[in-house]
Parts: sequence; structure tokens; C-alpha cells
Amino acid sequence: MENRWKINKIGLLNYWWYDEEEFDFYDGKLILRGTNGSGKSVTMQSFIPLILDGNKSPDRLDPFGSKERKIEDYIIGNSETIQKEEAISYLYMEVKKDNNYITIGLGFRGRKGKPVESWGFALKDGKRIGKDFYLYKDPANKVPLSKNELKSRLGTINEFTDTTKEYKSMVNRLLFGFPNLDTYD
Repeated sequence: MENRWKINKIGLLNYWWYDEEEFDFYDGKLILRGTNGSGKSVTMQSFIPLILDGNKSPDRLDPFGSKERKIEDYIIGNSETIQKEEAISYLYMEVKKDNNYITIGLGFRGRKGKPVESWGFALKDGKRIGKDFYLYKDPANKVPLSKNELKSRLGTINEFTDTTKEYKSMVNRLLFGFPNLDTYD
């Protein structure tokens, strides 16, 4: 048996075209099917690099390598979509090793005309999003937790980060164990 973390599921909450979506992996693998233009590449390209290091730069978010797409387009929309005045979004990745789970994630608050605020978190206590931990104030109404509400709910065992560098360092420490962030990059 391999002794490494494998992706078990990824989730998006109030992000891009998704109100709430989870993608389950089988033994660390996922197959996405759909017609051309249905969003497979955009979803994975914007998701996987972003969740692993928190880097929100436009050239990392666009599957075609342009700098056209910005993080605010995924959070509050753009000129081609319905644009919101304000929104909170979450991305998360649950990993599994043996019967242990860790979830890493990013939260975003977008407001029209202002830079997107972001934060990171890790559930290390084995709780799982959608099962015994929710990113909503009230799961019935599906209003996402604010940054401070999430921080408060995490408790002392789990982790919260305010900066991209802290987030990347946390992900490296919890999942990969490279000796420094240059090697992780």
C-alpha cells in the first residue's frame, strides 16, 4: 500500500458556474466527461493549481494561458456573466491516506470594484465537509461562512491562514513535506 495522500474529493461552493458541487475521486483519479465548451478544462485548470498553492494570478487561472481570466470573474462574475455586487466562495480538496482525512481549502470574498480577499484553511481533525463540517452559516439556507466565522468554527486543532505564502507552506507541510517552498514550487 502506498503511504501518500490521495485526492478523495474536491468541492466548489458559490464559485464560477457552481452553486455547490463535489467531484468524487476513485483511488486518486477522476474522469470528467462533457461536450467541448462545457467547462471541464476551466474547472480543473482554475481549481487544481489554485488549491495547491493559493496563487490567484490570471495566467494560472486560464486553461489557455492568457491573462484574460481573473479570480474576481469566478467569484462575482464578469461582463459576459451575471455580475454580483458581493460574494463569498470556497474551494476545497479532501485527501485520504488509510482511513485518515485532511481537507485543505481556500475562501474568497469578492466585492465589485475592490480586490478579492482570500484565506486558507485545513481540517486536520478528520472532519469532512458536507458530513460533519459545513462552510455555511446555516446548511439549509446555504449562506457561506465569512472569513471570521470560518476561523471561529475551525477550533484549535485545525488551521487558518491569512496569506498565500502561509497557505502554500501549510499545504506543503501537511501533504508533501518538501524541505522549502522553492522546492515545492
